[in-house]
Amino acid sequence: MKRALISVSDKTGVVEFAKELTALGYEIVSTGGTSKALQAADVPVIGISDVTGFPEILEGRVKTLHPAVHGGILAKGTDEHMAVLAEHEIKPIDLVVVNLYPFQATVAKPDVTLADAIENIDIGGPTMVRSAAKNHDRVAIVVNPARYESVIAELKEAGELSLQTKRFLALEAFQHTAQYDAAISHYLTDAFGAEALAGEIAFGGQKIQELRYGENPHQKAAFYRSGIPVSGTVANAKQLNGKELSYNNIVDVDAAWQLVNEFAQPAAVIVKHTNPCGTAIGTTLEEAYARAYAADSVSAFGGIIAVNRVLNKATAEQIVETFMEAVIAPAFDVDAVEVLKTKKNLRLLEVGEKVANNELWIEKVSGGFLVQERDNHNLKLEDCKVVTEKVPTDEEMTELIFAWNIVKHVKSNAIVVTKDGQSIGVGAGQMNRVGSANIAFEQAGEKCKGAVLASDAFFPFRDTIDAAAKAGITAVIQPGGSMRDQESIDACNEHGIAMVFTGVRHFKH
Repeated sequence: MKRALISVSDKTGVVEFAKELTALGYEIVSTGGTSKALQAADVPVIGISDVTGFPEILEGRVKTLHPAVHGGILAKGTDEHMAVLAEHEIKPIDLVVVNLYPFQATVAKPDVTLADAIENIDIGGPTMVRSAAKNHDRVAIVVNPARYESVIAELKEAGELSLQTKRFLALEAFQHTAQYDAAISHYLTDAFGAEALAGEIAFGGQKIQELRYGENPHQKAAFYRSGIPVSGTVANAKQLNGKELSYNNIVDVDAAWQLVNEFAQPAAVIVKHTNPCGTAIGTTLEEAYARAYAADSVSAFGGIIAVNRVLNKATAEQIVETFMEAVIAPAFDVDAVEVLKTKKNLRLLEVGEKVANNELWIEKVSGGFLVQERDNHNLKLEDCKVVTEKVPTDEEMTELIFAWNIVKHVKSNAIVVTKDGQSIGVGAGQMNRVGSANIAFEQAGEKCKGAVLASDAFFPFRDTIDAAAKAGITAVIQPGGSMRDQESIDACNEHGIAMVFTGVRHFKH
């Protein structure tokens, strides 16, 4: 008689699976809560203590860490190994069904304590999983309840699982434990106040969905959620309507969501190709959206919308007047959803309130990857240094900070022109700064007169200031730090422009 060891935290489908295994002639060994669940369903079960001859101890911390368990899992199918098992009266285990303590779900709770987290670090489970996965030539390991049906089907048809199936299951098992360990590492790094960018670093993720393709149709792609779910993030959003998100949709949605949450007032952002083509604040959400759309209605077509308030019906009625790809919001009013659903392909993402988090930013390069902290710097009024003869008015200062919050999210070289809480010109990703500025000025047109300008990095020459003066800009905000800062300051003084240094650069590559 073949033997299966079943010990699962996620008990989805496990009773039905165990009944099928019993019908196929398997003897079931089980532990703790799993054993009780199977017994309650009248599945014949051998308790783990009957196998080890030793009770579960230390509040269940030690129950499967025993030669009678791991000898039964790790023994090869050779005569020599089988003889050793016989000598020690250990029965081979042919199938291991294990999933792990819910560490990720535990630490995702807002009130979780370190003690709770530690108790939910599984030890025996990963050990059994890795033992079975290592010995996959003989032993099958199942960590995913979604595999139960196919495993039973193959056992019924062939009497045993093929080596190919066992290899696939073993790979899935190692991925499962790697992701689990990465989540523990990430949590404890934060909990212990350790250096995030240490000598070794681990990342884990769970696939949310297969994507039709990546940036282009010839590239395969999938969407993964980080090992520890973070509320208020795109990866944990709930889709209420529309087609599946594409790779590019997801990138743009995240860019829009990050920017719109820079503002305390009702705000709306429209993004195309990760750059904001329209950003505005208003006294109401519908006003903010109308102004964001008006900022560049041509580029807004087919864009991604983000708002930082519950999306209401009045705003929804404006949105459906134009073709848009997706809308992301903390939440949606019921009547707003009904309006938006008239556009059957419009993707609606309900994400909850954005929360501060210390997620690291990862950028892949050939042969490795770069890791950095997110650019979470928030500019405060007291951080700003006026460097010109002209001092910005209070209104200009408020507008400069508004523009600064936008330029942080625009591809370098970045220039943003704003007026009255609305972006009116955006120059993104050009190879020289004055080129970006000229694009922004051309887009803004006559609205430039009396507007302010934000630059994500310093001006290497005075040419951008001269062009800004010609366009009608009255105040500028930039990091400072160029060897030629004085040239730009002198240019501002010549043209009667106020300029503020922040001391912080916001390159976005």
